[in-house]
Amino acid sequence: MLLVADGGSSKTDWILQTKNKSLEKYSTSGLNPFFWSEKEIVRSLNNFEPFNSFANEVTELHFFGAGCSSPDRRELISNALTNRFKNAFIAVESDLLGSAIACCKDTPGFSCILGTESNISFYNGQDVESNLGLGYVLGEEGSGTYFGKKLITDFIYKTAPKDILAAFDKEYQLNKETVIKNLYQKAMPNYFLASFAQFMSLYYDHPYIQNLLTNGFHDFIKSHILRYSNYKEYYCHFVGSIGFHFQEILKTVTKEYEINTGIILEKPIDELFDWIKKREGF
Repeated sequence: MLLVADGGSSKTDWILQTKNKSLEKYSTSGLNPFFWSEKEIVRSLNNFEPFNSFANEVTELHFFGAGCSSPDRRELISNALTNRFKNAFIAVESDLLGSAIACCKDTPGFSCILGTESNISFYNGQDVESNLGLGYVLGEEGSGTYFGKKLITDFIYKTAPKDILAAFDKEYQLNKETVIKNLYQKAMPNYFLASFAQFMSLYYDHPYIQNLLTNGFHDFIKSHILRYSNYKEYYCHFVGSIGFHFQEILKTVTKEYEINTGIILEKPIDELFDWIKKREGF
């Protein structure tokens, strides 16, 4: 039985190929080893009841996850998965490689993540080359956490338009104390920030939101894509909820820089599973 997972900070998507070749899909919480300890990940996996019926029958598991760019964090995830799927061969790689494979297959190109987090890598057809992602505190331009910070800051400082301030207050009833507590005293502050990105969907047609998105995508392109002198020579693909749901503005901004926009996926899991299944001969 083959199991493939795409793990983000917000949630993890799984596809299982059963013994009779049928496919089953599952969704669990995000399993980013930057925020979760091995014990917490093991507990989360053990508490997900649907896994009980097939965990010991999985023979091969491929996990592509956020926060899995370094060997020590890949090992942390691998150890936790081994605890749950005891009879499986387990391979752990970064979400950057997973997204690149889903979009590019065996063709070189750029793969950008615009979801809860943001990042970019150049895929040479086999592996991803180094990137400069700085995390949600210093980076994450154009991501859910980036836009969440902008929205909260404009709300607390009262710099957004009055109708947006009223709508945001009605939707979330936030105050400074609540923000500080969630950012500095609770786990997963990036998830808290990214949760406000849905507000942009509710008021997408408002000039304030349009301008916010436009500026955010400009920041992402300037900070990441333009660092590559050869960015016009390859397709630039995007994966993630922010890029997918706001792709109209994203395409307008990328066109200004003569970027060859390729595939835009909300999730890479289906394409990633198909590629792994074909490669491994399942």
